[in-house]
Amino acid sequence: MLDTMLIASQLMNGLVLGFLYVLIAVGMSIIFGMLGLVNFAHGAFFALGAYFALSLSPYLGFAGALVAAPLLVGLIGLIVERTLLRPLYDKEPLLGLVLTFGLALFIQELIRTIWGSMGHPFDTPSMFSGFLQMGPVFVTQYRLAVLVITIVILIAVWVFLEKTPYGRIVRAGSRDPDMVSMLGINLKRVFTFIFGLGCLLAGAAGVLAAPLWSVVPTMAEQAIMPAFVVVVIGGLGSLRGAVVAGLMVGIAVAMTIQFWSVASSSVMYVLMIIVLLLFPRGLFGERWERFE
Repeated sequence: MLDTMLIASQLMNGLVLGFLYVLIAVGMSIIFGMLGLVNFAHGAFFALGAYFALSLSPYLGFAGALVAAPLLVGLIGLIVERTLLRPLYDKEPLLGLVLTFGLALFIQELIRTIWGSMGHPFDTPSMFSGFLQMGPVFVTQYRLAVLVITIVILIAVWVFLEKTPYGRIVRAGSRDPDMVSMLGINLKRVFTFIFGLGCLLAGAAGVLAAPLWSVVPTMAEQAIMPAFVVVVIGGLGSLRGAVVAGLMVGIAVAMTIQFWSVASSSVMYVLMIIVLLLFPRGLFGERWERFE
């Protein structure tokens, strides 16, 4: 009975971790699908979300910080795209990778300058304190809240991309930007919006992860590699793939922590290697003519 409770509880923890990975990876996947750019600064925007929430929550409460912090991160993303990335779209693709890598280092050092190099405690919101037991599953109320909030955000993103006219423009622009431009649509504005949206999602994940992870400048590194692994496993640019791969990685990491903790940091890379050997484009990867 005890083993059953441990496994069930750890599976729930894996779902929560997986959905956090999904939220980070979906933003990265959207940016790649539209801009053709692997954003190495994505983890830094995740960390910014956590630190903004850390500063805002004493004044706005956790709920207010959950709204305000991602919006601030998204605004910074809009400015970065407009000022730094847009001039590079017709240049060598490697320049975008180098620039976002340098931007990640810059944001990490900026965080150290403003908030210091030491970690900061981020208490669990009082409204979500305590534990719940649902049959054999034993979980904190906050983890359950993170699960629900993340699912709501992902559904909202799906509805936007699949059911709205602007979402259809985004999906069409990711496939055939030249045709979309011929229809009189300003793709530069779409690119700016998509980069900002991707950063906003990373910031939201940072806020939700803050009470669960240590709020330290290096938390960006804890986010960027799992997000990259999730995007690769799911298939570059595939939102469905990001969701499936994120849950796979989250559950695999959680179960490995329980039964073989020394391998918990490497299990996602093993999973990625196995998937790529079987599906070279990822689970739901497609042929993207604009990148080949």
